[in-house]
Amino acid sequence: MAASYTSCDKPKTRTKTVSLTIGVLCAALAVPGLSWATEDLPKESVLPSALAAKAVQAAIEHCKKDGYRVSASVVDRSGLLRSMTRADGAGPHTIDSSRKKAYTAVSLRRPTGELADMISKTPTLQALRDMNEQILMVGGGLPIEIGGEVVGGIGVGGAPGAHLDDACAEAGLDAIGAAPKVPTGK
Repeated sequence: MAASYTSCDKPKTRTKTVSLTIGVLCAALAVPGLSWATEDLPKESVLPSALAAKAVQAAIEHCKKDGYRVSASVVDRSGLLRSMTRADGAGPHTIDSSRKKAYTAVSLRRPTGELADMISKTPTLQALRDMNEQILMVGGGLPIEIGGEVVGGIGVGGAPGAHLDDACAEAGLDAIGAAPKVPTGK
């Protein structure tokens, strides 16, 4: 036989069910071992989009004052694009080169010019260039390090020389207070 309820019984049953559910949830949250998952999650700093845009603009302006038309890109610690600008008159290839340099710098956590020198001197490391299609081992990419933590990468493409791309990328780092990456002798 099916149970029958009067209109007065239904709200009491719902109230008891809701109260029981809330009680079980509260008890589960109070168990000490259940909160460990959130405490063990890694904490990572995120490069704010405003800082990424500021670094890109500073790099573009530095190159512009020297007469170079470039593109500049900033990626986050995962290599995902945060900001990119192509200066007026910069070649279309500079868009990809700046992004790939930024990606390479953050992925390998080293300046791309340093990586290019390293693989030219050590033939067994040549395979680093072929890790994936996003890697570009040419100067102009620098890791963005703030507070001792790599939070992204900046890449510049289009100046007539990798050392000039490096100088423009360094101007982007300077603009946001990131640790310098290019040796002062260059």
